[in-house]
Parts: sequence; C-alpha cells; structure tokens
Amino acid sequence: MRTSKFFAVPTLALGALLLSAAPAMAHSDHGGASDGVATADSSQSWSFQTSLDPLNNSGTVGDVLIEGQGNQATVYMTVDGAAETFMDGPPHAQHIHFGAQGQCPGPDADVDGDGAINVEEGAPFYGGIGTSLTTEGDTSPDSGLAVERFPGGSSYTYERDLEIADDVLASIVDGTGVIVVHGVDPTLLTEEAANKQSELDESLPNAATLPAACGTLTASQMDGMPEGGADTGVAGGSQGAGMAMAAGGGVLALGAIGAGAYFMRQRPTES
Repeated sequence: MRTSKFFAVPTLALGALLLSAAPAMAHSDHGGASDGVATADSSQSWSFQTSLDPLNNSGTVGDVLIEGQGNQATVYMTVDGAAETFMDGPPHAQHIHFGAQGQCPGPDADVDGDGAINVEEGAPFYGGIGTSLTTEGDTSPDSGLAVERFPGGSSYTYERDLEIADDVLASIVDGTGVIVVHGVDPTLLTEEAANKQSELDESLPNAATLPAACGTLTASQMDGMPEGGADTGVAGGSQGAGMAMAAGGGVLALGAIGAGAYFMRQRPTES
C-alpha cells in the first residue's frame, strides 16, 4: 500500500484554522458568469490535493497540492517512478483534467484490447484538458501537447503560479478535477501498444501520451494558501463539496499555518 502525506511547517503562526467552512465560489445567480458556470470569489482562498497512482503498469506515483485564491493558484507536485528516457529523454505532459466522472480509469477502459489505456479511452473517466501544467508559457488546453514545456526525468518536482479558468475550478470543487501525468516507458507495454503512434499526434509514439499516473483532487485539510511558496526543490516557472477542510460532517482543524509553509512527500512503501 502506498502512503503519502503533506506536512505544513509553519514559520510564522497565523493562529488556528477556521472551524467552519466558507464557500469559495459565488454562483452566477446574480449577474455572474453566463451558462450557469460558477465564478471564483477572489476573496476566498482554497486548497486541494491528491496522491497520484500508476496507470498502464507505469510505476509512476506522486503527490499534488494546489492552493489558490479566486482563480489564481500555485501548483506543487512531486513525481517518482516516471519513464526515464524515450524520445531522447522526453518531458512528461501533465494536466488538470475536468468535466467528466472525476475518476481514474480501470483496466476495463482498454476498449481496443491492446493492453494499454490511451487518452481517448481514459477521457470519459477523467475528462478533457482544463489546464496544462507546463513549466513556462501558456497553460491553456492549447498547450496540452507542448512537449518541450513539461518536466522530464524519472523523478521531478514542479511548482508554478498560474490561473485556473472558472469552469475548471468549478469542476475541481464538484469533485471532478483530476490530475493526469502522461508518458510511459514503452518497455513496460505490450508489443502492440508500444509499436503504435499516439492517437493525439501521429508524430509522437503511443507511449509518449499514454496516461502514466492519475489522481482525483479533493479538498485539502488546509484552509488557506500560505504566504510564500513551498520549497519543492525545482521551480517550474472523493467528492469536493466545498473549498474548505471538511472532513465527514465536520471540520478538521489542523492548527496554525504560516508564511513560508512547506510540504514534503513521504516515499512510497509497499505492504
């Protein structure tokens, strides 16, 4: 069993966390965004996190913490066990997916029977790309395959400030926001899957775009975004009923959190 934890290390105590959950989005009932899409309340801070579990026999695991206020967010990630080299040392495309079931696909999602779940087969579960977690430049879905602007290597950390669109943020709050990291070592795939080209871009091998790790975002047990970023080592440029630290029917107070908060990842353990 893999276990992972985020630890908040206060450097300037701000007092105990709020003991009641405040809504972090205002719906468009009174002149907000059209089409019923909730719009972010810029005065509310929020926090969501997930642990990433392997897909496609990849062995890739990780942890993600997203903290924000309104549409402005900071994404922190640690990833281990990713493909080391293929395509001359490729980056790993990574995204916030949204708008579907909010789930990571199981083996039954392999419709074509090649032994691997590709993006089209996984999309009905985790949805389309809402935010591209690139290291620099554009973070829209248009950069979903900007392979030169994603992290690479078998183990990496990622930190970036970015803006999350209203519809993507609403999906996260509804419990249908999912983090997916792509790129699987082709030697771990069946011969059929390894020899295919990607259904998204025929210039890329199938292995480059296959989902390698996945996790559904849930409300973090942290009520506000700390002042200052987490020290992740490398700077990169489940139903969430509300943007607060709800636990069951109540709220779990974690104590003080302060400026310069840090999070750490506990290495996977097998049992």
